[in-house]
This record gives sequence, structure tokens and C-alpha cells, in this order.
Amino acid sequence: MVALSASVSWWAHADPARLAIVFKDQRVSYAQLYERVCKLAGFLAARGVRPGDVVALLMKNSSAFVELALAVSHVGAVLLPINYRLGTDEVTYIVDHSDAKLLFVDTELTDAATGCPHVVLVDEEVQRNGGMLAHDGQALATMVASTPETLFRLMYTSGTTDRPKGVMHTYANYFWKCADHISALGLKTDDRLLVCGPLYHVGAFDLPGLAVLMVGGCLAILRDFDEGAVLTFIDRERLTGAWMAPVMLNRLLMAGADSAYDLTSLKWIVGGGDRTPEARIREFKSLFKAARYIDAYGLTETCSGDTMMGAGREIDKIGSAGRAVAHVDIDIRDDDGRSVGAGATGEICLRGPKVSSGYWKDPERTAASRYGEWFRTGDVGYLDDDGFLFLTDRKKDMIISGGENIASSEVERVLYQMPEVLEAAAIGLPDARWGERVAAIVALKNGAVLTLDDVRRHCEGKLGGFKTPRQLVIVEALPRNPSGKVLKRVLRDDLSATAAPR
Repeated sequence: MVALSASVSWWAHADPARLAIVFKDQRVSYAQLYERVCKLAGFLAARGVRPGDVVALLMKNSSAFVELALAVSHVGAVLLPINYRLGTDEVTYIVDHSDAKLLFVDTELTDAATGCPHVVLVDEEVQRNGGMLAHDGQALATMVASTPETLFRLMYTSGTTDRPKGVMHTYANYFWKCADHISALGLKTDDRLLVCGPLYHVGAFDLPGLAVLMVGGCLAILRDFDEGAVLTFIDRERLTGAWMAPVMLNRLLMAGADSAYDLTSLKWIVGGGDRTPEARIREFKSLFKAARYIDAYGLTETCSGDTMMGAGREIDKIGSAGRAVAHVDIDIRDDDGRSVGAGATGEICLRGPKVSSGYWKDPERTAASRYGEWFRTGDVGYLDDDGFLFLTDRKKDMIISGGENIASSEVERVLYQMPEVLEAAAIGLPDARWGERVAAIVALKNGAVLTLDDVRRHCEGKLGGFKTPRQLVIVEALPRNPSGKVLKRVLRDDLSATAAPR
């Protein structure tokens, strides 16, 4: 069987009482987890979900999120986790574009799903036990035998155009990813993973995420990230590993910890979603004395975690995201697509069995993302003589705020809807808390007046809050090159040192 639930089924029979999930006041064994998954799978089948149908989750972290993900796979359907921080228009677009059959929505997130059809509400009680969606006597669904090339998930990621693109993941992509991460992190049955990032993101779901369930480990799930809750959870549950975006690690280091917390059980934290400042890597041991920080690089298109920093190299290779995992190849190519040697900077290209085959309903962007068998990341960097990857820039005009990718063009599309705006550009400017903040640079039409409050009100419902500009800069005209392209690097350089939030 290729379903995600197959490993849970194996452990449920081999060691039924083994702890699988900790969420709030619940401790769920593998036997209980598999029972819930089978009930949910029966509920999905009763609602008409068939193999190949898309089932979307607009949910925060919960036991039910994991149970639903496993149940969707159990019936051969396609999982679609949606970023709950998106605006209503964005959620509607993703649901429509994906042809989602059902949309599960946490009750606190119903506003974002306004107008979406086929909604199933998930209240607090169900968040603790997804199997409660199934009525007493609900027939249990049998596990569908999918193939390695069967699509198991769609994940919509910010693109370089005005709409997100749906990355297609097969079971082969996912299981090769799991194999690489189990090897690189040395996952074992006694591993207990802190899940404090959002499960709609590849960082929390995949790095290593649900791979822990394959080895019989435990997922300790926090609904939201909170510094105090993270430290308490590590101490109380003797957690051994975690994935965190650098902004999350930064908040932990700023908060500090007193002697009330015993953090010695933690063996590692994998970083990703943005480049980790070197100062934070050096500071890491001041809080997590028994653990190591594993800087990593990866993308949604590769199920995350393409490189990881090796043990003992954290300082002498500081600034690097590590070396490729076992089944990933890296090549650096110039603007003409030609491979360059060690030390030369160019576009980072990847190949391997965990790389996505392309984008949902988008053959043009799929073709543009390839040099033959090599996936073009759009990121710029180099490999040193030892094969360690160093990132130097982003080829795409992507803003990364709080570990979330924000395509500048998505923000610009909404800014250009304002009648006052003549020209608009969105860029990322350095931000002490979030890594980068979204800044809107606009030239106004004659006689027009615009404030940041006006911009933020206009963006409500059209963009997620994290994509909404936090800074507005009015200019007479945007700088452009001779061909007319806006010079965003000039804007960033000019404003990074001088422009303060307004």
C-alpha cells in the first residue's frame, strides 16, 4: 500500500499503545489514530469523495489536521492544505482552481472561506478528535492502493505572476523525501517532534513532519507558535527535534529561558523558509545547549529539505545551507543554462525523485521551470569545493516575511486596483521581527493623495494580512532600466537604510 496511513496501520498492529500524537490535553496512541483515520475515511467516502478528488483543509494545527491528511490519502484522494492567513479572494481562487470536492474549515476561519462551496466546519471538539465527524455506525473505508506516481497533494505557492501556482506532489516525491530525511536526521522510534509551525507549510508537514510517524515516533502539536508554550512543551514532553522558521527561532532566543525549563532532550532544530542570520546560529547554543542547529534549504516544489548542514560543520561552514541530501543533485547554471564550476555564482538547479513534476493546470510555467531534467529554483548561489551550498540572492522578486513566501507581483496586482495609483512596486525591506516587511512603492496620479491606512483598508480581504504592506513610500516615478523593467534592487538599496515604517 502507498497510502500515508499505511505506516500508521502497521504501528497500530505492531505496538497499539505506542504514543503517536500529543495535542492539548490529548494523548493519542497509534491504535486510536488509525481508528480515527478509518472513521474519517468512511466519512469522506460517504460524502462522495473518490480517488483523485481534491480535499482542501483551511485549518490551523490540530490532531484533526493530521487525521484528515491521513484519511484523504486512505481513500486515494488528493490533499490540499491552504494557508489560513490568506485573504478571502485568494482562498476562493485556490478552491476554484483546484476543483476541490470538499473544504474543511476551522470555525474560527470561516470568514476566509466566505462564498466557497462544500464547506465542512471543524469545531474545537473535532479539532481534538477528527473521527467525531463520522456518525455512530459510519462504515469504515478500506485503504485504496495507490501507485508511487499517484498524485497525493497539491500545495499552492506564491509565484512570479499575479496568482499562486499549484505544486503537484506524488507519493514517490513524498516517500523519497521521507527516506532522505530519516537518513539525514537519524530518525528513530523514540523521536518526538515538536510541530509548532503551520501544517499547511512544507516546513511543518515535511521537514521531517509526518515522516516521524513512519518510524513510530510521536508528533507533539501546538496549535499556534508561542515562545512560552514551545519551551514548556519541550520540557514537559521531552521533545527531541523541531522545524522552525528563523523568525520563530529569533523569538525564542529573544525571550530566553530561565532554569525552570529543561531543554536537554532536544537534539536538533531544522531551520528553513528564509536564510538564518549568522548571529542567530552562533547564539543558538546559549539556549539549546544539548542541540544543534541544522540550517537547510528547500522549496515547496521539492517537498522541502534538499540540503542540510552536517553535524560539526555549523560554525566552520556558517552561512551555508549544508550539502545535498542523499537523493538530490545540485547544479549551478548561468543565465544561458550552462553548468558552472565550484565557486561560481548562478541559478540553483535541482534534480531527484522528490522534485515535483510541475504545476497544476499550468504547462507553460511547468516548462519554464525546467532545464531538461533539472528544476530551476529561481534562487542564486554557489557550491564550494566541498559541495556546501551558499545562497547569495533571489532571482525572483520574492519577499520572505516570517518564513512565508510573498510574490511581489501578488501585492502589486492589488495595489494597481486603487484609483490613485499610477505605478506600483512591492519590495521586501529589512525588519527586525519578521526578517522582511512588505513595502509598497507607488507613484500617484495627478492630484491624488494616499496614506498607508488607505492601502491597508483596500487590501483587506484581497490579501492575507502578512502580505499587506506595512510601509508606504510615495515617489514621483519608479526607477526603470532601458527596457522598461522596474529596478527593484535600486529601490531596496535606496530604501533599506533610510526608509522607516510609516
